[in-house]
Amino acid sequence: MGLARYIAVRASLIIPTILILYTLVFIILRILPGNPVIAALGTKNIPPEQLRQLEHQLGLDKPLWVQYFDYLWNVLHGDFGTSLVIRGRSITQDIVERLPATIELSIFASLISIGIGILTGLAASMRKDTVIDKALRVFGAATYALFIPWIGLMLQLFFSIWLNALPVSGRIDPSVNLRVVTGFYILDSIITGNWAAFNSTLSHIILPAFTLGLVLSGPYTRLARNNMIKQLESNYVFAYFARGVRKGKVVRHAFRNALIPVVTYAGLQFALLLGGAVLTETTFDWPGIGTYLVEKVAYRDYPGIQAVVIVFAFFVGLMSLVVDVLYAYLDPRVRY
Repeated sequence: MGLARYIAVRASLIIPTILILYTLVFIILRILPGNPVIAALGTKNIPPEQLRQLEHQLGLDKPLWVQYFDYLWNVLHGDFGTSLVIRGRSITQDIVERLPATIELSIFASLISIGIGILTGLAASMRKDTVIDKALRVFGAATYALFIPWIGLMLQLFFSIWLNALPVSGRIDPSVNLRVVTGFYILDSIITGNWAAFNSTLSHIILPAFTLGLVLSGPYTRLARNNMIKQLESNYVFAYFARGVRKGKVVRHAFRNALIPVVTYAGLQFALLLGGAVLTETTFDWPGIGTYLVEKVAYRDYPGIQAVVIVFAFFVGLMSLVVDVLYAYLDPRVRY
């Protein structure tokens, strides 16, 4: 019951987080210079009467507090509004279509970053202060300093242009037909038994996921190494060795304890993962929520930008909740 009560309280805290971010974005968008109608039309040669008419149709002539609460009321009813650029285009539908692509990319990138970070961190901790340890520490710092578009372009050049081994952009080959069920192409190809689509989607996601995962793996390397060294130097490890417990079993126990801060960081890094997905999607022309946000910012599409921020805030809060719950299973000392 304590854990259930804690989950309920933590879940309720997601709401004020969303409200704060929505309020900040709403204010920033309104104080920036320029007119969203002119940005959407792409021209300044609009008669003042027609400009006022368009602003009235879009509700931009209402007081700011009315616009704020009108949009918030619609969001509470599951309606993110319509695009200012494409009249009548449902933003909710756009997010439903594009969000699975970003989640799919983020999941694979997260698995890659955690995998690389844990393996390199574990290897460095087992060879403390050796050449291997120093080289892996430099590797972790260097990967985190990489610029995502640059490393993405280099991987495209090597694997797509020179080796012709992997596709350069997109989620699936245009010549492959896939019946979309969930929006997650890899999952859909498995559900429908379309193995040609599975191979195509898997080959398309390798480069963007590896690019994003490689850049975000550096902190995991440092975190896994430092915590593993701390665990190996703990009193309970010396006690295990004194009792004659095999080294492999001791390392497994220490490794589990060292994973606790790694899991915490994984949840906190989800916000960085979504931010990195924007750059990765732009580099690889990945049709996800990141490229959608870039398009909406370019045209100052207020409802679209606000919708993406709200969705991002929800998933960040949700991941923080999941990490807190996992704590109870990884660390038996945690009580709620």
